[in-house]
Amino acid sequence: MAEVPELGIATVYRALKRLQDNGEIVPVDFPGELTRYELAGKDHHHHFLCRSCDRAFELEGCPGRLSALLPAGFELQAHDLTLYGRCAECVESDRTG
Repeated sequence: MAEVPELGIATVYRALKRLQDNGEIVPVDFPGELTRYELAGKDHHHHFLCRSCDRAFELEGCPGRLSALLPAGFELQAHDLTLYGRCAECVESDRTG
C-alpha cells in the first residue's frame, strides 16, 4: 500500500463518512477491532477473521434457522456471525515455513 504523507487522517475519516452517508460503503464491526468497511449493496453474508494475518474474508450465504437456538418466547430480529481461525494462506505458510 502506498503512503501519502500529505494526506491527513481527518481527510480519510471525512471521505469514509461521505461514502457511508452516500450508501456506498457499510461498516463491518468485529468485537475488539477497529471498524472496517465494505461495499454496500451485497446480499446477506457473514465473515471469517484470520487470527494470524488479521484479514477479513466474506462468507457467502447463511446457515439459517438461527431462531431455533432461541429460548421459548424470544423473537430473532437480526444476527451477525463471525468465524475466527486461520486463513488458507497462513496455514500453508506454517506448513512450508
